[in-house]
Amino acid sequence: MTKLNGNTLLIKESANNSNHHVTVENPLRDDAFNIDDNLKVELIAEKFKDIVEILGFDLTNDSIKDTPNRVAKMYINEIFKGLNPINKPEITVFKNEYEYHTPLVELNIPFTSFCEHHFVPIQGKVNIAYIPKNYVIGLSKIHRLVDFYARRPQVQERLTMQIIQELSSILDTNDVGVVLKANHSCISCRGVEDLGSSTLTSVFLGQIKSDNSLIKVLLGSNCA
Repeated sequence: MTKLNGNTLLIKESANNSNHHVTVENPLRDDAFNIDDNLKVELIAEKFKDIVEILGFDLTNDSIKDTPNRVAKMYINEIFKGLNPINKPEITVFKNEYEYHTPLVELNIPFTSFCEHHFVPIQGKVNIAYIPKNYVIGLSKIHRLVDFYARRPQVQERLTMQIIQELSSILDTNDVGVVLKANHSCISCRGVEDLGSSTLTSVFLGQIKSDNSLIKVLLGSNCA
C-alpha cells in the first residue's frame, strides 16, 4: 500500500510498463464477483419487488409488474456495469513515433455516475490533459475509460482519482490533469433541494501541476 495526495492506494502492475499502477478502489467485498451476473439480476429483482410492494404499488398492474426485473437488468448490465472488471474496455496506446511532447487536451467528456450514498445520478463533464512521453492514446479510449469508472456507485473525488491514475499508468507519464464538474441529484432532488449548484474536483500531476495556462484551460471550460 502507498499514499497519493493523502489517499490510500492499492498497488497494481501496469500492463504497458514495469512501473507500479496505483488505483483507488471502490469499497467492494472480496467475493463481489463470485455470483454470476444472471443470478445477480434474479436476486436484485426479487429484492426490488419487495421494495415496490412496501411502497404500496400493485405488482399486477401492467405498468409496474416488470419494473423489478427492469431495474435489476439496468443495475447489472448498464448503470453499474463498471463495477465488474471484465467490462473494462480494451485501451489502445500507440508509440509516440512523431515525438509529440506538448499537451493534448480533451474537453467536455460527458459522464453519468451514481452517488453511492443515495443511488441517484451524478451527471457532468470531464476535462483531461496529458503530455505524451513514449505513448499516445486513441481519443475515444479516453471517453471509454471515463465511462467505465463512472458506471458504478461513486463519490466524485474517487472517480477523479481513478481516471487520473489509470491514464497515468496506461500512458506511462505523470504529466496528467483531470477536472470534473458535476451536478448531484442527492443535492437537487432531496435534502436541501438546491437545483443550481455544481461540484468541481481536480487533480494535476507532473508538469501540468505547474502549468497555470493549461490549468486555466481545464478549469475554465468546466466552469462555464
